[in-house]
Amino acid sequence: MGFDGLLNLSGWGYVVAALLLTHVTIASVTIFLHRHQAHRALSLHPLPSHFFRFWLWLTTGMVTREWVAVHRKHHAKCESEQDPHSPQKKGIWRVLFAGAWLYHDEAKIEETLSAYGAGTPDDWLERNVYSPYRGLGIGIMLAIDLLLFGLAGVAIFAVQMVWIPFWAAGVINGVGHFWGYRNFETEDASRNIVPWGIIIGGEELHNNHHAYGSSARLSNKWWEFDIGWLYIRCMEMLGLASVRRTAPKTQFSANLHVVDMDMLRAVVSNRFHVMKLYGSRVVMPVLRAESRLLSREARRRLRSVRPLIAKEDIQLDAAKHRRLAEVLEAHVNLQTIYEYKERLKAVWTQQAKGQQELLTRLQAWCADAESSGIAALEDFARQLRGYRASASVSGG
Repeated sequence: MGFDGLLNLSGWGYVVAALLLTHVTIASVTIFLHRHQAHRALSLHPLPSHFFRFWLWLTTGMVTREWVAVHRKHHAKCESEQDPHSPQKKGIWRVLFAGAWLYHDEAKIEETLSAYGAGTPDDWLERNVYSPYRGLGIGIMLAIDLLLFGLAGVAIFAVQMVWIPFWAAGVINGVGHFWGYRNFETEDASRNIVPWGIIIGGEELHNNHHAYGSSARLSNKWWEFDIGWLYIRCMEMLGLASVRRTAPKTQFSANLHVVDMDMLRAVVSNRFHVMKLYGSRVVMPVLRAESRLLSREARRRLRSVRPLIAKEDIQLDAAKHRRLAEVLEAHVNLQTIYEYKERLKAVWTQQAKGQQELLTRLQAWCADAESSGIAALEDFARQLRGYRASASVSGG
């Protein structure tokens, strides 16, 4: 056997082994740490739950409470100075290549752990093995790699050690808030890196996650693929998992014309979807109507502000704000639909004393929009009255 290890694989065999081992780690992060522990989007049977926790101890040395606390704070303080790893604040290259250090620095802050780390495992193993001896698991993993793969195990171990720090802490936290496409105009800068979530277990669909943070499924469009969701569904069929929440599905009912609490709940819980519909059903038709009598250059300039009307303020610098203001001032209808967009957002962003006040705001918005004199806006307001959401809970 010599230094070839117990398995004595070919060159490609070692490559496949490294990819499989790192993929198990990725699955453990996205299913156990992220969707189960941080967001409570699903419940796990004790068997896979402890396997994931044990595997992460071996391959990363991460403590569940620390990871969960840092991630929850990221959502609570996203893109602010208090965000542990926002590339908008700390720079894309720093987060991409030093994201793991940013995580470790934040995990040392007791206030973060106290405020955001509740509900994570606190059993005998966590207190006496996993937390105090996080380096021991990594040492055991190195020994296992050497035993199974010989000297090649050193290279496999090195890949395992850099996989999560680079892909999860760097790529998802960095690229996922800097480059990519957006299904939803969330208040943060989150992006879907690619529509096929395979390499990082579905975490590539990061904008979808920020729109529906408590959803166990990260894919949203029919053409998007979340391999982590595939694993969860397989586990659910085996009785090893139970999905608690997914993104609510919405529908328009032509028979509903009352702005009631059901409509309010649907609009608020699906606010990013509502704003996306506003862009396609109001902004685009008005832009086309305004463009018809303009020169080619003026039409091109007008079309260029459509993304600025849709984007949240966090993504607009001073130059873009000025550009948007100039165009809105020259086009009254665009100014009107922009103001109505801001009023609609205020339904859920401004503080209210209770649900009734929110409902009153939405009722007033619909009534005013329906008498705005802009056909696309009036039609949208009437359609919105029939907006309802189906249950977002799947499974037990």
